[in-house]
Amino acid sequence: MNTIAPTNSSTAQAANQARAAAAEEAQNEGVLSSDFETFLNMLSVQMKNQDPLNPTDSTEFASQLAQFSTVEQQTLTNKLLQNMSSQFTSNDLSSLSTWVGMEARVAAPANFSGSAIEVAPNANTSADSAFLIVRDSDGTEVQRYAIDPKKGSVTWSGIDDAGNVFEDGLYTFVTESYANGEKLDSVYADTYARVSEARMTDKGVMLSTADGIEFASDDVIALREPQAS
Repeated sequence: MNTIAPTNSSTAQAANQARAAAAEEAQNEGVLSSDFETFLNMLSVQMKNQDPLNPTDSTEFASQLAQFSTVEQQTLTNKLLQNMSSQFTSNDLSSLSTWVGMEARVAAPANFSGSAIEVAPNANTSADSAFLIVRDSDGTEVQRYAIDPKKGSVTWSGIDDAGNVFEDGLYTFVTESYANGEKLDSVYADTYARVSEARMTDKGVMLSTADGIEFASDDVIALREPQAS
């Protein structure tokens, strides 16, 4: 005896709705085509049988013909727009998928879980010295140490000055740049975050990581393949 697998109700309902929509669209197009052909036949019959001494105003026929043509063109235009919309949606989703799995360089908190974190300090180009400041999730400064302002990236080990490993959690990095002993500026340093989700919002494309860190794609200044741990 053959066993019939149960059908998922939501899937079946969605399929039925899709078929109904397609059938309705086909029916509407068929009705429009039929009505237009009927109108042309009626127009031909009326013109053949009109009173030669009192002919029907041709302007009225032309007006009705124009109205039918307008409706037909509008239907074709709507169908074209629907196809374009579907294509754009598909392209948007394809574009979003390119973010997932990549490492994005962005000025955002980084999650520390025992492994060193690569940091891009963004030190002022005029600086002759700089400090990297580490802040915990509460914004409290937990570490500060000198770095080479000319280096494009440094590694934060996650170990304090006493040799203790910091607790797991989110940490933010800030770079203070100095020249001749005077502070030039203080800017957020960049870190690399692996994107786990990309989605369209009214604010544009938003990216998020598995750690719950979220940032806008417009804030990303570089993208790279995942680096080996």
